[in-house]
Amino acid sequence: QVQLVESGGGLVQPGGSLRLSCAASGSIFSIYAMAWYRQAPGKQRELGAAITSDGSTNYADSVKGRFTISRDNAKNTVYLQMNSLKPEDTAVYYCNLHLVVVSTKRPLEYWGQGTQVTVSS
Repeated sequence: QVQLVESGGGLVQPGGSLRLSCAASGSIFSIYAMAWYRQAPGKQRELGAAITSDGSTNYADSVKGRFTISRDNAKNTVYLQMNSLKPEDTAVYYCNLHLVVVSTKRPLEYWGQGTQVTVSS
């Protein structure tokens, strides 16, 4: 019913920037919360940034001031602008959406397939 497609990951040098995108398509009635999580090798998945339907944002302390989450409601897309990247930002990044589908009008949670971000010189 709903598909999430992530893009924008890759290899970048320390201090560089990347922009991740996650586009949702399908029978979506509304999306009320969008977030980016990340999982480094050997570590648990952790929240990086989140944004609500009214635009309120929340960031992990480790990315505050460097990452910016935004959303385009018309395109059902969430973005993560990552600046001043550090080697410790290396991880697989997953988008996470809480949405309501047309058929059931019930809230559901969806995850993207993940995109690799590697910060290395």
